[in-house]
Amino acid sequence: MAEVLSQSEIDALLSALSTGDVEGKEMIVKDEDVHKVKKYDFRSPQKFSKDHIRTLEMVHDNFARIISNYLSGQLRKNVKVDIQSVEQITYEEFIHSIPNPTIITLFKMAPLQGNILLEINPEFSFQILDILLGGTGDRISVNKEFSDIDKNIMREVTTDLIKNLVLAWEEVLEVEPVFEELITNPTANQTLAPNEAVALLNFSVEIGKKTTYMNLCIPYLSVEKVLDKLIVQYWFRNEVTDALEESTEKIKGLLKTVDVSMRAELGDIEITIDEFLKLVNGDVLRLGTKCNEPIKVFVEDEECFLAKPGIVGKNIGIELLDIIDKDVR
Repeated sequence: MAEVLSQSEIDALLSALSTGDVEGKEMIVKDEDVHKVKKYDFRSPQKFSKDHIRTLEMVHDNFARIISNYLSGQLRKNVKVDIQSVEQITYEEFIHSIPNPTIITLFKMAPLQGNILLEINPEFSFQILDILLGGTGDRISVNKEFSDIDKNIMREVTTDLIKNLVLAWEEVLEVEPVFEELITNPTANQTLAPNEAVALLNFSVEIGKKTTYMNLCIPYLSVEKVLDKLIVQYWFRNEVTDALEESTEKIKGLLKTVDVSMRAELGDIEITIDEFLKLVNGDVLRLGTKCNEPIKVFVEDEECFLAKPGIVGKNIGIELLDIIDKDVR
């Protein structure tokens, strides 16, 4: 990607061209002279693929809509939450990017491993507190530490927020968010190594005319065992499986109404035409099957079963003993 020049750099470049200090030909760069190799930092490899990032964005876009409704109901104000970006960074970069103090909720979300972090910007936190305590939430900024009362109120709010992750993740996993701890000092949390890869989801929160933000930090270690499910195609796998099972049952039901011919063969013998013409009542033909051997059962002239002849009530019948082709159900 070409470097973007500022307006002052553009003015200086045009001035140099007009005075002859720089020749126009010097600015022409041939394609073959451009170094097209993309830099890769082996110290921070990209563990989340584009598919994983895209799936996380889709899941938490739904989460943003759900908590918009929740916050609107709790605060009695129109609240709009939108997901702004999803990117992979290191845990150290995340900690350095957020203010101190701030509201950080640590929670577990089985079957994901370890702790996940929900960070709510101080301006957004004090806006929530102001509204819940009878204010309008229109104060521009508040520069103070969080009191114990503030923390207890925010603990209740964030606990309800993370519960909505169940609905957001239901297409991918059945998750169980459980509140662990609320802290206000980001540097006091040592649950992850500084260079550990995390997926950072940034949300903008608009209440009235003021826009603030919050962040959801998902460590790679938490989703490592379920990465195969963080692919869009997996979402529809269960739907396809259900549709296939339903189609299979319908086909089985239709097959049950099909009439087929079925016969049991006691044995066979070869005779000449002359012997056949001389047959009379009382003659005995010796078949090539012993009386204690199973007989063959044919369905539509295909050998399917082995059976034993006998009597069923007052009727002649057979008892199926085995399937001839074991690969056919």
